[in-house]
Amino acid sequence: MSVPLAMNMPHASKEKGRRSVFATMDLWGTGGLSVLIKMSASLEPLLSVGTTHLATTPPGASIAFAWKDIEPQTTTRHSFPTMAPFVQSRRQAQELIADVDECEVSGLCRHGGRCVNTHGSFECYCMDGYLPRNGPEPFHPTTDTTSCTEIDCGTPLEVPNGYIIGNYTSRLGSQVRYACREGFFSVPEDTVSSCTALGTWESPKLHCQEINCGNPPEMRHAILVGNHSSRLGGVARYVCQEGFESPGGKITSVCTEKGTWRESTLTCTEILTKIDDVSVFNDTCVRWQINSGRINPKIAYVISIKGQRLDPMESVHEETVNLTTDSRTPEVCLALYPGTNYTVNISTAPPRRSVPAVIGFQTAEDDLLEDDGIFNISIFNETCLQLNRHSRKVGSEHMYQFTVLGQRWYLDNFCHATSFNFTTWERAPVVCLDLYPATDYAVNVTLLGSPKGHSVQITIATPPAVKQTISNISGFNETCLRWRSIKTADMEEMYLFHIWGQRWYQKEFAQEMTFNISSSSRDPEVCLDLHPGTDYNVSLRALSSELPVVISLTTQITEPPLPEVEFFTVHGGPLPRLRLRKAKEKNGPISSYQVLVLPLALQSTFSCDSEGTSSFFSNASDADGYVAAELLAKDVPDDAMEILIGDRLYYGEYYNAPLKRGNDYCIILRITSEWNKVRRHSCAVWAQVKDSSLTLLQMAGVGLGSMAVVIILTFLSFSAV
Repeated sequence: MSVPLAMNMPHASKEKGRRSVFATMDLWGTGGLSVLIKMSASLEPLLSVGTTHLATTPPGASIAFAWKDIEPQTTTRHSFPTMAPFVQSRRQAQELIADVDECEVSGLCRHGGRCVNTHGSFECYCMDGYLPRNGPEPFHPTTDTTSCTEIDCGTPLEVPNGYIIGNYTSRLGSQVRYACREGFFSVPEDTVSSCTALGTWESPKLHCQEINCGNPPEMRHAILVGNHSSRLGGVARYVCQEGFESPGGKITSVCTEKGTWRESTLTCTEILTKIDDVSVFNDTCVRWQINSGRINPKIAYVISIKGQRLDPMESVHEETVNLTTDSRTPEVCLALYPGTNYTVNISTAPPRRSVPAVIGFQTAEDDLLEDDGIFNISIFNETCLQLNRHSRKVGSEHMYQFTVLGQRWYLDNFCHATSFNFTTWERAPVVCLDLYPATDYAVNVTLLGSPKGHSVQITIATPPAVKQTISNISGFNETCLRWRSIKTADMEEMYLFHIWGQRWYQKEFAQEMTFNISSSSRDPEVCLDLHPGTDYNVSLRALSSELPVVISLTTQITEPPLPEVEFFTVHGGPLPRLRLRKAKEKNGPISSYQVLVLPLALQSTFSCDSEGTSSFFSNASDADGYVAAELLAKDVPDDAMEILIGDRLYYGEYYNAPLKRGNDYCIILRITSEWNKVRRHSCAVWAQVKDSSLTLLQMAGVGLGSMAVVIILTFLSFSAV
């Protein structure tokens, strides 16, 4: 028999620079000896075969020959030592067979695969950057379906409030870099995520937090004003304190991306008020001007007076006068002695600083003045008067008569009048008047006992009161208000109303009213023209006060508008389709629409507010009515919808049952409005049905039912046969 013979000559030895010769073969059958002889003969030039025990070689066994290496430098023949064949099992024999490196063949492990040689075979693994799919690893291409696919990590993970910088790939080892969006920052700033051998991206460690600069820094001599944001780009604004200014412009501080405030380069510098052009008029009055720099509405001045009488018998006159005004050309009349040398020092009161202005002058002698009752009046603290008059006699008594008349432009019947006399020994007496706020006054002061009866008239406009003049405001009868007025009895007052009404269920609804009333009562009352089912805010302010009071009112709903229906009267014929139109929410939110079926005899006694109407199946007697349908307002279209009485459908939880033939019915449409635990109804008769017949749909249903009965009876008849 033929014997396959495998030979490899020469073959690389494990030891460098050496060559080896070997031969292997498998024997089948019983002709092993003759084959061995032939093979030995063919190898005779190279091998010297020794004693061989072939008689015991079983069929299918392997024979392996051992040999020694041939030195490549030797040019003469060598005789090999005796090759002692030995017989082993197939497994042991294969272990002795020399290996062939199959991995020398390229592409053996398919795309992405890496070949690894093993003794007698090879294994395939996926190269770096590839993952096994559809099979195990290692794998063999002839027996396994494993394929190596390139690692693709897909789309990188998202970072909240962050974004990816530049381009990237999703292959193994690729990296993406993250950055925080504007207005956010991260600590630590680990911005890199890599594509791993598992086909996933590393979890980014970038945690973007919103930038918050906290409270703005304090600025010297400045006050933080308005609202500000502590986020990136937020601006804090400052104004300088009284007596300081910022010549370079507005002072601001900006929240930066570092989470800190960038302070302004501008600062508040002290205002140095310059007092110029001081002059004297009317012998005892002083006037001056101030520089045109930025100033507060009012500046307080300190006027120091020092006078020395020409007559050495008289004492020195020293006095300090305070004046507050917003005028750029202030003036003040001083109570000075006649015939006296005065030095007047004018400066601003702290904290404002100024360069003091000094003026010296002499008042006129007594013999240059005539005691004809001439005097002047200066006003301070809004309602106080200072009378300034010169007299020949020191300490002489004077009597003044005051006549006060006050009116309000917005009240025709308002009048505050008073009159009194005032006696004083002082040269510059002060009188403070008890005046009403928000009133224009004319004050006439006459010096009694003067030969000429000299008088001075001034006007005073009092500002609105800073305190509240309205108290104990309350509502009654739903749309009426009552309050307490803190004022003099029988004195007329004007009240300004601003009313704003809204409905949560009707976004387009808005009611705004502004009006005023006048009343002399200390407990005024007013009833307002308000819509039902509405929430109102009412602002009430007395014009003599700056402060309003606000009260909230809620009006209850009233009956909804009557349903708009087209009335039908049916005599024995089929019922038409009834057309339901959506009602307008004039008096409150519409909740539902109900279709009521009543015996015609109950129409005259039916109450629309009745809550006792039940469903068809709960109806105990034909003499009682029932609810055939209920539709929520949100389920009714804006235009209209049609309803067929007796269509055997459920509307809400109510069954629309067919009408019984031969009975007379009344069909009523009821609209229900419900809000704030108050329910109101309106009803309209939709149709009257006399000797009711089936509708077309009901007739079709009866016809089909009759056909079904005939078919069933016929089937039973055939079954019986």
